[in-house]
Amino acid sequence: MTIGQIFELALKMGIEADPRGKEGVKKYLARVKKSYDELPEKKKKLFDSESLTNPYSDSRVMFGDPKKEVKRVLAGIDAEEAEVLLADRLTEKGQKIDAVISHHPLGHAFASLDEVMDLQVDVFASWGVPENVAHALFNERRAAVKRKIGPANHGRAVDAARLLNMSLLSIHTIWDNLGWRFMQDYMDKRKYDTLGDLLDYLNEIPEFQESAKGKAGPYIVAGSPNMRAGKVVVGFTGGTNPSKELYMELAKAGVGTLVEMHIPEDALEELKKLHINVIDTGHMASDSIGANIFFDQLEKQGVEVIPCSGLIRVRRTKKS
Repeated sequence: MTIGQIFELALKMGIEADPRGKEGVKKYLARVKKSYDELPEKKKKLFDSESLTNPYSDSRVMFGDPKKEVKRVLAGIDAEEAEVLLADRLTEKGQKIDAVISHHPLGHAFASLDEVMDLQVDVFASWGVPENVAHALFNERRAAVKRKIGPANHGRAVDAARLLNMSLLSIHTIWDNLGWRFMQDYMDKRKYDTLGDLLDYLNEIPEFQESAKGKAGPYIVAGSPNMRAGKVVVGFTGGTNPSKELYMELAKAGVGTLVEMHIPEDALEELKKLHINVIDTGHMASDSIGANIFFDQLEKQGVEVIPCSGLIRVRRTKKS
């Protein structure tokens, strides 16, 4: 496969798993196109043209020729300067690495993380939060995320990749969508009496079993094993966590238990006050689920995957 084909496969899979559905993604892209069309010509020159066809601003080919053939990739949850150097070092030692793939965004994909958060509106609306309320609170959180990310040195890993001529990709919300879809389908197979029942069921997932061995598996952060689970929802995608105010709307929507890969402390304290149970499934293991679904398909195309940097590699399909 080429770099371009790898990314196109990721984009296709991400859209198919998107909580908004294919029609929802089309509507989002139509809004982006409308915004572009309404810009004056001088601002169109600065517009991110890829966003007209790619709904995930945090998932991009960061460096490299799209036509480059790829036989082996180094992949991690975080792939920064150290991982780029590691790929170069492995190549020097005879294990040629053709590209590095990072889950967490880099460069301009990180700088634009706030843009992908729009899908949180649809996720929370599907849980019963009024769409207008979700949208208003999302806008506040999006602005805060933009301000927080703004001062960061976004380009370090991309610069390292360019200097070492190492192809570099960032695939963030795409994999989160795949993980969210897997988890939602998995959770929908059962009904849960207590939070303990739910936790036991989560711990049957191989990625969580592996992370538990390293003391980073799923655990109850709000509630107790004998608490009633109630309505269970999974919040694995949307760029980053929403505001605590948006989380608080879950009580009005009748949510009993929230399953998240990580949650801010201020939001957790408010959810406890509202008697909403929370299970933290562990960041690295949770991110690994979506990555593994993608890499199973990539390996079918003959691309070897070398996991690193927190990626817990679990195969659900046999290699071709």
